[in-house]
Amino acid sequence: MGLGHERLDVYRLSISYVAWVYEKVGALSGTHRHARDQWLRASQSIPLNIAEGNGKSTEGDRRRYFEIARGSALECAAIQDVLVVGKAFSSEESQGHKIELDRIAAMLSRLGGRGYGVGEDSAPYGIGSLDPDPDFDPEKIKTQPDAATDADKPRR
Repeated sequence: MGLGHERLDVYRLSISYVAWVYEKVGALSGTHRHARDQWLRASQSIPLNIAEGNGKSTEGDRRRYFEIARGSALECAAIQDVLVVGKAFSSEESQGHKIELDRIAAMLSRLGGRGYGVGEDSAPYGIGSLDPDPDFDPEKIKTQPDAATDADKPRR
């Protein structure tokens, strides 16, 4: 059956990407060692944050982890650019995997969007209109009109 995150296409795609990174980093040493280490960390961060985010119960928490995973995917693309410039591998080889990263980033953007999540109507439980998304929502801030009248202003 598998765990919830294992059923996500984006998770399986990210694991495939990590497998490719492991293949490539074996040949990287010397001047490429810092990029190699960062690339390993960033690539591993993608599926790890997907799994952790998928296990969170609130939409805000899920979104946060999916956004971190998306950032790691974009970081991997930049690291590939650095490694191409450093002649660690060809631009053509990198481009094919950057397409995968773009797809991962797009999928994570969808998962992290406000419409993601499965839930039920809270009205039968008497919860009413509580915000299911506990993060800060700037669009909900209402500006108060200036209620001060001439009578309220201090006199000199």
